[in-house]
Amino acid sequence: MFSAALIGGETRSSISFDGFLFFLSHAESDAKMAEEEGEQTSPGILQEIFTSPLNLSLLCLCLFLLYKIFRGDKPADVGEVEEPLPKLKKRDFTLEELKPYDGLTNPRILMAVNGKVFDVTRGKKFYGPDGPYGVFAGRDASRGLATFCLDKEALKDTHDDLSDLNAMQQESLSEWETQFTHKYDYIGKLLKPGEEPTEYTDDEEVKDKKKD
Repeated sequence: MFSAALIGGETRSSISFDGFLFFLSHAESDAKMAEEEGEQTSPGILQEIFTSPLNLSLLCLCLFLLYKIFRGDKPADVGEVEEPLPKLKKRDFTLEELKPYDGLTNPRILMAVNGKVFDVTRGKKFYGPDGPYGVFAGRDASRGLATFCLDKEALKDTHDDLSDLNAMQQESLSEWETQFTHKYDYIGKLLKPGEEPTEYTDDEEVKDKKKD
């Protein structure tokens, strides 16, 4: 049999079992349990944290992450951001007219691939003066791309008809041309000696802008 009564300001429960009567003081038992748990957990947790190298490392990491979150990362000083150059109007180039567009003499970078001139300025990290393909800037890069040769001596300063390329090299060059056509702005043709430049109209400029 179970019963509860308020005795002396605290609740006591009584249980009758086989003629014996047991009294339980809830206030005293709860207080004792809380006190025992506090004595066992508080020193135990602190001791475990400060005596374990792994736990100390994790604690330091958590504190560092909290510091970074509340402090915030200041943006790195990267100097002035370069504004993109305006789109170049369509026109044809001779080899001599192409040379200044090497990223040094002129900030714009042009290069010719299989008779077509492309503006690769936005690929400056590849085709700029410090890029891995910087040797092609302001030049006809067709032979170098077809033969996978990055030597400046492999590029000709005169018109290169590429007639000595084998089938595999010609196919490779065509693939490069397709890649440049999809990735960069086509500006115009690379003129052969004696060839007259094309006069591009405003309508052709509008068509190119719609494609972009």
